[in-house]
Amino acid sequence: MESLGLLRKELLERQMASQLSSEEALLRFMSNHVFAVWDFQSLLKALQQQLTCVQVPWTPTPDREARRLINEIVLDEESGPHPDGGYASHFELYLDAMKKAGANTQLIDEWLPLIEKSGNFSTAITSTNLPSHVVKFLKTTFSFIEQGSLVTIASAFLYGREDIIPDLFRQLVQRLDQENPEKWGYFKFYLEEHIHCDEEKHGPAAERLMQRICGNDPILWEEAEQAARVALTARIELWDAMVASQEAQSKAA
Repeated sequence: MESLGLLRKELLERQMASQLSSEEALLRFMSNHVFAVWDFQSLLKALQQQLTCVQVPWTPTPDREARRLINEIVLDEESGPHPDGGYASHFELYLDAMKKAGANTQLIDEWLPLIEKSGNFSTAITSTNLPSHVVKFLKTTFSFIEQGSLVTIASAFLYGREDIIPDLFRQLVQRLDQENPEKWGYFKFYLEEHIHCDEEKHGPAAERLMQRICGNDPILWEEAEQAARVALTARIELWDAMVASQEAQSKAA
């Protein structure tokens, strides 16, 4: 997986170079980025379906450690702490952070009932007015899920999401510490929670999962690397498109 380092470095450099230089830019970013938070949950649940039994009647799946690892990640992602007390999914926490900061939630507010009503991603995505770069990113994620390959889903999850998140978010936290703490308090809490979970727990757990899934099979590792490349490239393209969209909006304002 060493060859993925260049793609990972490219994504981080884009994050630093484009930078969310104003509160307005960050608010616009959140309105698009929330979809990457939402579809992550579907990627996670697809992985859980592969590694655990979620049907009735229940039967034990063969890999006991993998079952434990994925369920621990799901617990944090679906029911993590909330700054007001109680629990919330990381998606719900992100949405609350958007509202607290004053970001526009119209797109995600329209998308959730649409996907809930249809119960099918392919159907819902054809009926939406989401920006083309968001649609493209979501389609890439769901292509992993629809392929049904455990190796592909796990690799996209680890190398395209969990592994990259701490470095991406650490840069934002450093800046938000000096911004309006009242306005950005929820978002800072979300970022710090992600850094804590992903760097200290989820990242290492996902690495162990990949080792258990691929073992010493070079063919499986090759499949994993290919999926990781697609996932990272999709992330880079999403970032570039969001930055371009922000620049266009700034010029038009």
